[in-house]
Amino acid sequence: MVDSAKPVYIVAANRSPHAKSGTVLKDVAAPYLGAYLVRNLIDGTNIPDDQVDEVIFGNVGCPAKYPNIGRVIALEAGLDKKTSGYSVHRNCASGMEALSQAFLKIASGRSDIIVAGGVENMSQMPLIYSKEMTDLFVNMMKAKTFSQKVKAVSSFRPPFLTPTVAIEQGLTDPFCGLNMGQTAELLAREFEISRQEQDEFANQSHQRASMATKEGHFKDEIVPMPVGKGLTKLLSEDVGPREDSTVEGLGKMRPYFERKSGSVTVGNSCPITDGGSAILFCSEEAVKKYNLTPLARVVDYHFHGLEPERMGMGPLLAMDGVMKRTEMTLDQMDLIEINEAFAAQVLSVLKAFENFELAKKFGLDRDWGAVDRNKLNVNGGAIALGHPVGSTGSRLVVTLAHELNRRKARYGMASLCIGGGQGGACIIENLA
Repeated sequence: MVDSAKPVYIVAANRSPHAKSGTVLKDVAAPYLGAYLVRNLIDGTNIPDDQVDEVIFGNVGCPAKYPNIGRVIALEAGLDKKTSGYSVHRNCASGMEALSQAFLKIASGRSDIIVAGGVENMSQMPLIYSKEMTDLFVNMMKAKTFSQKVKAVSSFRPPFLTPTVAIEQGLTDPFCGLNMGQTAELLAREFEISRQEQDEFANQSHQRASMATKEGHFKDEIVPMPVGKGLTKLLSEDVGPREDSTVEGLGKMRPYFERKSGSVTVGNSCPITDGGSAILFCSEEAVKKYNLTPLARVVDYHFHGLEPERMGMGPLLAMDGVMKRTEMTLDQMDLIEINEAFAAQVLSVLKAFENFELAKKFGLDRDWGAVDRNKLNVNGGAIALGHPVGSTGSRLVVTLAHELNRRKARYGMASLCIGGGQGGACIIENLA
C-alpha cells in the first residue's frame, strides 16, 4: 500500500500548446514556456506569491544560458525570491520525476505547496563544434604571439566544421549504442509487430487528437500562448495532429531508422516537439487554508529499470510496480495514458499485457490482463501531439487529470518509457 502519511492533491494542471520543432514555438526559450504556465496556475488561486515552497521542473536539453531552469522559471513567474527552485533530468520522464519529488515532499510533510512540471524547446537544442574545431579555438586563445596564432589557424581543415548534432547524440543510448528508433525496431521484430499495425495505431492517434481538438477536450488544459514577432498572435491549439491522416498515406513513408528492413517511420513515431506542462500540488492543510478545490489526488508512482535496448517496455514494468504498490488493478483504471514514443513500442507493451508468457520474460509474476484499448490514449498521444521530452512525463498527468474530470471517472494511470532503459508510471484519483 501507499506509505505516504499525508494526501497530496493536484489543485490545477496546465500545459502549453505543443508545436513541431522549428515552427511557432522555436523562438520561445524553455524557461519562458514554464514561467508562463506557473503564473497561470498561481493566478487561478488566492495563494500569495511568497507561499509557494518550491518549483521543480524537468528538462533534458538544458540550455547553457539557463543552468538551473527550475529556479529561472520560479523567478520569471514572479514568485518570491525565497521560493526555492531546481531542475531534474530523467530523460523522457523528467516531468514525472519532478512530479514524484513534489509528491514525496508534500506526503512527508516537508512542504505544502509545490509547482512541478517539465519544459523542452527541442528546436533550440544546439549544434556543437567538433573536438578538432574546439581545440583550434583553444589554441587561438592560448596563442600569445602572431606566429603562434598563425600556426593555430593553419591547422584548420574544412571537416573541422562538421557539427555534432546534440539532439542526435541525446537520442542514442551510450551503453547499447542504439538510437531510440532502433530500439523500437528491435521490439517490432521480437513482438512481431507489423508495419500495418503500427500505421493503424499512428493513424488512430491523429484521428483521436484531431477530434479531441475539434470538440474542445484540450481547452481546459491548454494555456494559449502569445507567439510570433511582437507576440501578436495567440497559439491555442497543438501544431501536429493531422486531421487528414490515413493509413494509406502513412504506408507510403519509408523506414527511417533501418532503411532496408525496418518498419518504424517518422509517421508511426512521435515528432520532435516544443512544449511545457505544469502542475500545482498542495497538502490538505494548504487546500483548507486557501479554500482550494482539488482536481485530483496522487495515489502513487513507480519507476523501474530494464535493459537499455528494450527501453520501450518500461511501461510494462512501471505499471506492474505501481499497481503492486497501491494494490490496484488494470480493471480499476478508467483511463490509461501510455506515451507514444513509437507505435511499435506501445503495441509491444500491449501485447505483453495480453500474453502473460511474454510478460514473464520481463520479470512479471502476476497476470494483470489486457489493457482495454478503449480506455487508452482516448484523445490521441505523442504520435499526434508530440513528445517534448522534458515535459511529457507531467503532460501525460495533466491530460489524464482533465479527461478524468471531463468524464466524471475515478482512477487513471499515466506511464511512459524512458531512454536508457527505464519506465515510469503514476496513478491519480479524480476528485472534481
